[in-house]
Amino acid sequence: MEIMQIVIVIAALCLLVKPLGTYMYHVFSNEKNRTDKWFGWLERPIYKLAGIRSENGMTWKKYAGSLVLTNIVLVAVGYLILRLQRALPLNPNGIDNMEATLSFNTIISFMTNTNLQHYSGETGLSYFSQMAVIMMMMFTSAVTGIVVAIAFIRGLTSKGSTIGNFFADFVKGHTRLLLPLAIVVTLVLVGLKVPQTLDPTVAAKTLEGGEQQIAIGPVASLVSIKHLGTNGGGFFGVNSSHPFENPSPLTNVIEMLSMWCIPASLTYTFGRFAKNRKQGWVIFRAMMTLFLVFLSVAFFSEKAGNPALNALGADSSIGSMEGKEVRFGIAQSALFTTVTTAATTGTVNNMHDTLTPLGGMVPLAQMMLNCVFGGDGVGLVNMLMYAILAVFLSGLMVGRTPEFLGRKIESREMKLIAVAILAHPLIILAPTAIAFMTELGKGAVTNPGFHGISQVLYEFTSSAANNGSGFEGLADNTPFWNISTGIVMLLGRYVSIIALLGVAGSLGRKQWVPETIGTFRTDNALFTGIVVGTVVIIGALTFLPVIALGPVAEYLTLR
Repeated sequence: MEIMQIVIVIAALCLLVKPLGTYMYHVFSNEKNRTDKWFGWLERPIYKLAGIRSENGMTWKKYAGSLVLTNIVLVAVGYLILRLQRALPLNPNGIDNMEATLSFNTIISFMTNTNLQHYSGETGLSYFSQMAVIMMMMFTSAVTGIVVAIAFIRGLTSKGSTIGNFFADFVKGHTRLLLPLAIVVTLVLVGLKVPQTLDPTVAAKTLEGGEQQIAIGPVASLVSIKHLGTNGGGFFGVNSSHPFENPSPLTNVIEMLSMWCIPASLTYTFGRFAKNRKQGWVIFRAMMTLFLVFLSVAFFSEKAGNPALNALGADSSIGSMEGKEVRFGIAQSALFTTVTTAATTGTVNNMHDTLTPLGGMVPLAQMMLNCVFGGDGVGLVNMLMYAILAVFLSGLMVGRTPEFLGRKIESREMKLIAVAILAHPLIILAPTAIAFMTELGKGAVTNPGFHGISQVLYEFTSSAANNGSGFEGLADNTPFWNISTGIVMLLGRYVSIIALLGVAGSLGRKQWVPETIGTFRTDNALFTGIVVGTVVIIGALTFLPVIALGPVAEYLTLR
């Protein structure tokens, strides 16, 4: 029965990939289609007010500059709101201004699509801050990632020196994609008893005759976009394990599909742009192969229970339920854990800090690879980066200049890809080492030993991968952690985006090379295996030693 639950969710995702991927192709193809009629009336005034000429393409440098500048403006506005929220409207509970370093961490977190929370939403933010900062950035950061993927795809597949217009793509990502989907999911969640209100906290009488304040608010709308935008975070501190955010197994499935559907469907969008849908399915199969391996490890590890409790004779026939909600059980908890870190969303329906050692290794490893579906847009870009690397390595082995989608892969592209690949482990491993060298870092560890290594490693891995989940046993709301993880989130987001937009711009300027009998095929099962192998080898060479120090050592110790 538990396996069947998992199979049904995966099957539902597979059914969504083609229609949603086709729709996203029409949204961003810049070809006349029905979406122009449906949403043109809304977009034309926006273009006119902002002075945008959507037909004007941009070079990769101008595209990247426009993206970064837009994000800077949004960060400045959001930071001011958090620092002044006590004096702003829609604060019926009288919540105070957010502290400076926590405001820095929060605003960087949500602008980079990380949504790492060093605060508790129901007590740290006013309704105005939840909507004007948190929800606003859940839309804008997600669209930023999606349009980066579209620009990268254009660079790989189109013939020209431009990769589209950032501002036009940015507007379309909101009006034609995320806003309509978020409205639908919000209405569904409201129908399934998720709160959506601006009323203050509810006073409830306890069984002892006392009074308890129960937090409510615009929960459903935030939950919808936090999943669709692969944002994570949560209205409540305990995230999607809270019964108001995720009241039933049905809402659990809806939330998993919401955070999974766009990253998965972008692979089909890529195939449509490439005029070869097999190219998209190759990337999808590579992602799904890695996902199923990690899911199997997570599920069977949690199902086997805790070895230490088993040795004491405790009944663990239903598996390790520590930190999990009974209404979800092992299957939906393990699946949610795997999906949320595969899609780098960061929302959680169970406490990752209480996972078994190998179960906890799964979210860590997926964030380290950062391409097992990945977040909206950036996951596809990262996997395509590995695909280009796989082509390059294959070309070296046979002594032929590597080509991908009719473009030669040369030193300029490989240098930029090397920057993106090497930056990720650097901003994880270096801060982790620094944290253990200082009392500021070690003092936050609540579980000394091998698990403490995992706690610190998880925090920086989640920040670098722009995931946002955490081993929440870590006491992380301090200036050291707020500033260090804020810097890691910035580097994790923008170094790879700028480098890979550079790759797209470089490939877009190249002449198309006709396919010959010697051209290496990139649309078959063999190439799927090569891509998976490349991801695993690079990941293992980079992260296996530190994984051995944390989850693996803890697993062996418990046994």
